[in-house]
Amino acid sequence: MSLIEITGRTVDEAIEAGLKELNKKREQVNIEILEKPTKGFLGLIGNKMARVKLSIIDQPEEDAKKFLKDVLQNMGIEAEIDAQLEKDNLNITVEGPNMGVIIGRRGQTLDSLQYLVSLVVNKDRDKYLKVFIDTENYREKREETLVRLANKMARKAKKIGKTVSLEPMNPYERRIIHAALQGNPFVQTYSEGDEPYRKVVITLKK
Repeated sequence: MSLIEITGRTVDEAIEAGLKELNKKREQVNIEILEKPTKGFLGLIGNKMARVKLSIIDQPEEDAKKFLKDVLQNMGIEAEIDAQLEKDNLNITVEGPNMGVIIGRRGQTLDSLQYLVSLVVNKDRDKYLKVFIDTENYREKREETLVRLANKMARKAKKIGKTVSLEPMNPYERRIIHAALQGNPFVQTYSEGDEPYRKVVITLKK
C-alpha cells in the first residue's frame, strides 16, 4: 500500500492514523488535506470528519541505506553505505573494515543481504528495482574467477572427452558460467538440480 485516504476528528488525528497504518514517519509521505472538519447545527448534527490523503515518497536509496545500516549495526559492523539509482537498478556500495564478514563464504552473506534489501525496496512498488550490493569490488573479482573456472573446466571436458559438473552455485554465478562459454565451439552448458544445489554442467557439443 503506497497511498491511503483516511478520516479523523481533526486533520492531525487523521494524519497520525494514516502514518500508523502506512508505518511511516511524517517526512516520508506527501500529505494532501481533502476535507477539513466542520461542525454542524448546534455542533451536533451534520458534523464532518477531516479527510486526508497520504502517499509514500518514493526513496528507494534511503530505504535501502537505512535498512542495510540497521542490519549491519546488529551484526556489529560500522560501514559507509552509498546507494545510486540508475533507471531500474539500485547499485549499493558498502565500505569499511572487516568487509569479509559481510561477503561471507563465496559471497553467500552478501547475496543474502542483497536479497533482503530487494524485498524492502520493492515492497508495494509497481515497477521492480533490481538491487546490486558490492564491497571491495568483490563482484568483479568473483566474476573474473568464475570466467577463468569456466574456461578451465571447458578445456578439461574437451581433453577428457567427458561431461564435467561444477559445484552448486547461485543463479547469478551460473549465468556468468553460461555466458562465458556461450561462444565456445567445443562445449555447451546447462543447469541441473534443485536450489540451492543447482549446478552448471559442461558437455561436449555433438
